[in-house]
Amino acid sequence: MTTLPGHGSILFVDALEPELAPVAEVLGSLGETRIVSPADGLTVLARFGADVIVARDGADLSGARFLRQAAVLHPSAVRILLVDGGGEPFDDSDAVILRQPVDLAAVRAICAIALRGAAAERAVRAEREENERLRVLGNQVPCELVEDAEGLACYEGIITRSPRMRRVLHLLGTIEATDTTVLIRGETGTGKELAARAIHRRSRRRRARFVAVNLGSISDPLRESELFGHVRGAFTGARDNRAGLFAEADGGTLFLDEVGDASPGLQVALLRVLEEGTITPVGADRTRRVDVRIISGTNRDLEELVRRRKFRRDLYYRLNVFPIELPPLRERPSDIPLLARHLLAEIARRHKVEPPPRLEEPAAELLMAEPWPGNVRELANVLERAVILAEGPAIRAIDLRPLLHPLAAPGERERIKQALVAADGDKREAAGILGMSYRTLLRKVKEHDLEGVPKYRE
Repeated sequence: MTTLPGHGSILFVDALEPELAPVAEVLGSLGETRIVSPADGLTVLARFGADVIVARDGADLSGARFLRQAAVLHPSAVRILLVDGGGEPFDDSDAVILRQPVDLAAVRAICAIALRGAAAERAVRAEREENERLRVLGNQVPCELVEDAEGLACYEGIITRSPRMRRVLHLLGTIEATDTTVLIRGETGTGKELAARAIHRRSRRRRARFVAVNLGSISDPLRESELFGHVRGAFTGARDNRAGLFAEADGGTLFLDEVGDASPGLQVALLRVLEEGTITPVGADRTRRVDVRIISGTNRDLEELVRRRKFRRDLYYRLNVFPIELPPLRERPSDIPLLARHLLAEIARRHKVEPPPRLEEPAAELLMAEPWPGNVRELANVLERAVILAEGPAIRAIDLRPLLHPLAAPGERERIKQALVAADGDKREAAGILGMSYRTLLRKVKEHDLEGVPKYRE
């Protein structure tokens, strides 16, 4: 007698007497039920297991003895003894004892609670096993891409089931032994820095430093000083010599994110480094040779910037030696549950939440249906708020809905406008909603002619 799989299992130990048929019917309506004789009970239990074990105790049958044996074999199962008199004494304080004639409502209620508890425990166990599998897979150190039979691929902590992302990981693997210049393209929040770090960690430069800088977050007057350093007195406030990020990354890798935001002067300086391998600190009269691998990232259309004479064609060709395109999160929904579990574990550790909340299936489906204009960064922001606000051990769909914003309308301009309205005009808050930097938002507001639409404050 069987119902839908996954609802839990019940073992009913008895030679089925006519008066017990209603009990068997009730059990069968709750989950997968096996009715066996006492002689076969332990064999069946050892082979299939059970979440609930029901046995009858009477003059002709020792259900009490069977339950004691079952407790050794399967201690986590809920044990129910039906007593009709004449049986041996039973002192198992963990078992439920019901006297015949049996109250069917009581049997149903007890079994339903037990099965729900077992299902929840299985879900937690499966979540822990999956997290452990991902952890082990992510910590593998071989030089090649790690893949398993279930379509899961991992490269330096980047985990995916998406065919497009698997192709990206294969591309990363092809340049391990090279020192080629790489341009990583993708929307804000897709993980460009994570990919750049993976490239560095598998390169010959891995023992030297990896230095990352977001060119969109540094004001124009400070960019050259930040990158190339300066000498004392080069400008107001330059009280000491500064080495700069290129010098810090000497022998290693420098990741230039939002390279499309580089000013014309900075573009010239970057071109000089790529062509000559030298830098000139601001205010210095001597150049310095550096050995730095350049990986750059952008969410802008560099080809269009070149056509509009906003970006140097020669620098574009120097940076675009080996392009890698990271797909947006909405184009790889199969990765969202994986990423969510990983992010929840990281967020819980940061906020000292133990154990990490699990993600219920309806909640995962809700996340997979979102467009995620801010990609992984936006997903992380939503999950962090969910962890802080969650009232139980699980993240439910009902917990997530208030945290998701209505940015499903197509078109970047409309999404930015909606975020500004949702943030009551606060640009910094709108940038957080969209998962992009404040400077990037300012640029996009200008590009899409959203100044003063609506009237928002600085």
